[in-house]
Amino acid sequence: MATQLGDGTLHVWRLRYDPRCGRAPLLALIAGYLGVPADAIQLVDGPHGRPQLAPAQAGELDVNWSHSGDCALVALGRRVAPGIDVERRRPRPRALELARRYFHPHEAAWLAAQPEARREEAFLALWTAKEAVLKALGRGLAFGLDRLQIGLATGAPQLLQLAGDDAAAWQLHALDIGPGHHAAIAWRGAPRDIRYGVLADAG
Repeated sequence: MATQLGDGTLHVWRLRYDPRCGRAPLLALIAGYLGVPADAIQLVDGPHGRPQLAPAQAGELDVNWSHSGDCALVALGRRVAPGIDVERRRPRPRALELARRYFHPHEAAWLAAQPEARREEAFLALWTAKEAVLKALGRGLAFGLDRLQIGLATGAPQLLQLAGDDAAAWQLHALDIGPGHHAAIAWRGAPRDIRYGVLADAG
């Protein structure tokens, strides 16, 4: 599929995450796109700590990844910086408390209005969407989770506000990767076709 990664598409791969393997599966996947051995891949930290390909090697390709539990997601794009986040579904009894402390006030109010039975799911939808945007921006949590606002009124995530940027210039999508996880992907730029695949050993 590496040859099918054009300017109008993004590729998302699901891998099985095993901490004993470190970044080896990720490097092997990137190597396939670049046509080089996996041990030749060089990853460096961006200005705000976002891991990325070394400039001399990246060319037009950018990559971002996330893992939770035994699931890892890798997003790849050309001429675009994708951000991706995945979170395993599990009980989060402090979801509303965390939202009130760290999220945008409108998000916290919306979450508080949700039925208690679906509040944790709604929290995860907000969290993964916010993380995806921050990672595409090249920033981490230190940027401030309250400095961007996500709307979920329609069911699909929408970036409503982003400090210092035009929220309308961004794309944000939830990813359906199965019942055990929440995931989202974001990028700044025109809409693209998202192509999702599962590596053979991902389960």
